[in-house]
Amino acid sequence: MLLPKRTKFRRQHRGRLKGVSKANTIVFGDYGIQALEPVWLTSRQIEATRRSITRYVRRTGKIWIRIFPDKPITERAAESRMGSGKGTVAYWVAVVKPGAVLFEINGLNREMAYKVLKLASYKLPIKTKILEKV
Repeated sequence: MLLPKRTKFRRQHRGRLKGVSKANTIVFGDYGIQALEPVWLTSRQIEATRRSITRYVRRTGKIWIRIFPDKPITERAAESRMGSGKGTVAYWVAVVKPGAVLFEINGLNREMAYKVLKLASYKLPIKTKILEKV
């Protein structure tokens, strides 16, 4: 699963999910999945989506993952009392804003690419759109 090798600070504030993404065009591949809603995508969700794409693409095509989970999410121990600081890092998320291109692929024909990306989008907890390079 994806996570940073090291970070400057161990824990982060939660932040907000307002605004739209500037990374909203296909840059590397021919087809891509674009997010239509704001969400925190966990490294597990990203990995599950990557695996579903890889199953079909194999050696014929190439995959680009355009997001990286660099935000630590903390959780407190179960049944712990209030106070005594922030919890430990439980998992990592990528902050995704509407319009962000999440995955890109190339090396597949149009029908196969749409089929693969449609299956991959089922692994994601948000509404997505399949883009084609213009």
